[in-house]
Amino acid sequence: MCIFFLGCISAFLRSSTTARNPLRVSQASGGKYTCSFQRDWLRRDLNVIGFGLIGWLAPSSIPAINGDSLTGLFFGSIGTELAHFPTPPALTSPFWLWLVTWHLGLFICLTFGQIGFKGRTEDYFEK
Repeated sequence: MCIFFLGCISAFLRSSTTARNPLRVSQASGGKYTCSFQRDWLRRDLNVIGFGLIGWLAPSSIPAINGDSLTGLFFGSIGTELAHFPTPPALTSPFWLWLVTWHLGLFICLTFGQIGFKGRTEDYFEK
């Protein structure tokens, strides 16, 4: 009886069918997957990142907010928040305003830089 019981367990553990890939289509392109999506879709370039960062740091460093610059206010608020490090910044802290404003400007500058730089290198604006 013990041998019969072990036989039942081993029958449940072994599968009589082989596992199949549900994404594989039989005889589709010789068994290889093809994709028309461009691999380098971001077309990243370090020139865009460098010029975009400089292009944002320059105007955000102009002292236009009560004699202070946006970059100075943001970096200064980082220092004051790090002074009481284990506790996070309060929701009413001006740190959040400077954080969102500074990064939003940076990302907008990088996006327009990517559009402008890649559009010019690919002669998009000449058409």
